[in-house]
Amino acid sequence: MADYINIKGSTIQYLDSDPANPIAGQVWYNSTTQILKGTIAGGVASGTWSSGGALNTARVSLRGSGTQTAGLAVGGSTSTVLANTELYNGSSWTEVNDLNTARRNMGVAGTQTASIAGTGAGAPAPLSPSCELWNGTSWTEVADMNTYRQSQSACGTSTSALTAGGEPGYPTNAETWNGSAWTAIATISSGGITGMAGVSNSSALAISGVPGVRGVNVEQWNGSGWTEIANVNVPRYSAGTSGTVTEALFFGGGDPIVTNTEYWNGSSWTEVANLSTATGNMMASNQSASAALSAGGFVSGSPNGVTTTEEWTIAHAIKTVALS
Repeated sequence: MADYINIKGSTIQYLDSDPANPIAGQVWYNSTTQILKGTIAGGVASGTWSSGGALNTARVSLRGSGTQTAGLAVGGSTSTVLANTELYNGSSWTEVNDLNTARRNMGVAGTQTASIAGTGAGAPAPLSPSCELWNGTSWTEVADMNTYRQSQSACGTSTSALTAGGEPGYPTNAETWNGSAWTAIATISSGGITGMAGVSNSSALAISGVPGVRGVNVEQWNGSGWTEIANVNVPRYSAGTSGTVTEALFFGGGDPIVTNTEYWNGSSWTEVANLSTATGNMMASNQSASAALSAGGFVSGSPNGVTTTEEWTIAHAIKTVALS
C-alpha cells in the first residue's frame, strides 16, 4: 500500500489538540486523545446573500431557472401580466425575446439555455393552458399540461421536468415532462406546493404552502412515489427554492413576508443567513443550492414588484471525524 506522503504529498500532522479551523481533507493525529482524525463533508453549511445587478423590469409572480451566473427570469406581472424574458450573466440582466403568451406564476425548470415554462395565469386572469420551450434564443409552444393551473412549482430540465401543486383548488396532481409530452403521475399529499428542488423528473423535493395555510411539509419523489420527510422550520408560501434532493436552499416567502433562508443537507433543514430584504413570489434559479439567485418579487410597500437581485454563495460545511 502507498504511504500517505506519496498520496497527499505531505505527512500526517502530529498535534496535541484538534486544529481550531481545519480545512477540507485535512488529517492529523491528536496526541492527547491518541486518535487519528480528519475532516469530511457534512454538518451545517454557511453562506451569505449579496446584492447583484438589478432586473430591467420590476415585477412580481415571475419565475426562473439556471444558476447564479447563468440565470433566466421570465413572465410575471405589474399592473398587467408580462411576457418579458431576461438573462443574468453573474453581474447584469439583459432583455431577450419574450414569451409567446404573457403569463405569471408559471412552473419553470431547466437552465439559461434550455428551459420549459408550464401553464400560468394569462392576461388579465384566465389560465393559459400552453407550455413553452426556451432554446437560449426564443420560446416555442409545445404540448399542454394535463392540468391547467398557476402557482405550481417545477424542477428538472427542459427534457426531464416535474411539476406539482398549484391553484385554483390546490390540486394534488403531479406531472412529468419527457421533452415532448406531459404524463400524470402519483398524486402528492399536499396540493399547495410553494417550491421544488431537483435536476430531473425522477428525483425531487416538494415543499408545501398556500396563502392562509403556511406549509412546512416536505415530500420526496423517487420516480415512482412520494414520501414525507423532515419539515422546514418556518411555515410560508411563495418562497424561492433551488438545488437537489441532497442539497437544497429554501428562502423568503410570505404571510408575512420573511427573510428566512434554510439549507437542506439531505436529512434536515437548518436556518442559515437571511435574505437582505424580506421577499416573496420572486424568481429563483433552480439548479444549484450553492450558487443560487433570487430576483424581483413582492416586497412590502412595492406591490408591483422590485428589480432587486440577491446572490447566495455557500461555504460547504466540513466536520471532524475519527479515522481510527
